[in-house]
Amino acid sequence: MKIRVLSYNIHKGFDLWGNWTLEDMRRALLDTGADIMMLQEVVGENKKHQRFYAQSRADHQKTERQFEYLADTVWPHHSYGKNAVFPDSHHGNAILSKYPILSTHNLDISTNTYESRGVLHAKINLIPAGRPLHLVTTHLNLLEGGRILQSRQLIDWLRKEVPDDEPVILAGDFNDWPQSLTTLFEEFLGLRECFKVQRGKHARTYPAIFPRLMLDRIYYRGLRLSSAETFSGPPWISLSDHLPLFAEFEIE
Repeated sequence: MKIRVLSYNIHKGFDLWGNWTLEDMRRALLDTGADIMMLQEVVGENKKHQRFYAQSRADHQKTERQFEYLADTVWPHHSYGKNAVFPDSHHGNAILSKYPILSTHNLDISTNTYESRGVLHAKINLIPAGRPLHLVTTHLNLLEGGRILQSRQLIDWLRKEVPDDEPVILAGDFNDWPQSLTTLFEEFLGLRECFKVQRGKHARTYPAIFPRLMLDRIYYRGLRLSSAETFSGPPWISLSDHLPLFAEFEIE
C-alpha cells in the first residue's frame, strides 16, 4: 500500500507580496494526489479575511476556516491545532486526511510570549494488523535557542506517547537554519529525513521565488520511502512564501 504525504507552510493563504492566493492554492493542492496534507500557518478564523471569501468562494464552500476550505471533499477528515490566538483571529497547524482520524492532540510548545507554537498529533488507522500511523506536524521558533528547547520537548513527548514499533511521519516548518535538528531526531527518535535519505541533503524551500534555505522537512520511521520531491516553479512560486514538500511511502 502506498501513501502520499504533502507538507506545506501556506503563509495564511498569501504569497510573498501579500496577495490572497487561497483559491489558487486549493486548486493546486487538489492536483497533487496527496493522501495526507500536513499544513502550517493555517488560519482558523480571521474576520479581516471574510471579504476574500466573499469574492472568491465557490457556491458549495460554506466555511471560512482555511483547513476546511482546502479540504473540500477530497480530504474529509481533518484536525486543527490552534496556537496563535488574537482578539479577532487565530492560526496554527492542520492535518487533512483521506483516511479516518482515530484521535488527535495539540501540544503547546511555546517558549516565549512572541511566538505561539504547537505540535499537532493525529492517529490514522491504515496499517495492516490494525497498527496506527502517527502523523505529527509542527512549526518551530525562529530563534535557535527556542527551537532546541522545542525539539527536546517534542522528542520527550513522542517517546512517551508513541510506541517505538509504530510508524511515524513528522513534518513541518522547522526553521532549522543551521541544520542541527536532524541529528537529534535520528538519535533519539530513530527518524530519517526524506530528502537527506534520497539526495544527501535537505530540500531548499524558502523563499518560494528563489529557494535558498532548507527550513521544511518530512521525517519518518517504520515506512519505506519511495520518492520525495519539492514542488517548484509555477504555480507554487506564487502561492505562499514556502514551497511544499511531497513524499510517497510504502506501508508494509
